[in-house]
Amino acid sequence: MKTIILEKIKSTEKIVRQIESDNILVFVVDRAVTKAEIKKEVETLFDVKVTKVRTHTMKNKKLAYVKLNADYPAVDVATKLGMM
Repeated sequence: MKTIILEKIKSTEKIVRQIESDNILVFVVDRAVTKAEIKKEVETLFDVKVTKVRTHTMKNKKLAYVKLNADYPAVDVATKLGMM
């Protein structure tokens, strides 16, 4: 059984600014998930290249800040997901 890595995409004003200026998407993930698993999942699901993954743990959830390669605009992915 495959577990769900990306639980949901996070959307706030600050995150929308990060999407536009820094090419970063923010996802809520389970605490047990590694950066390598997050990177692989994002590249597979959205057909993009990930440059860097940073994480921030809060209580029982983890936020994953996924920086995409400059050739793949985060705005396009956010638009496909209905964020923008």
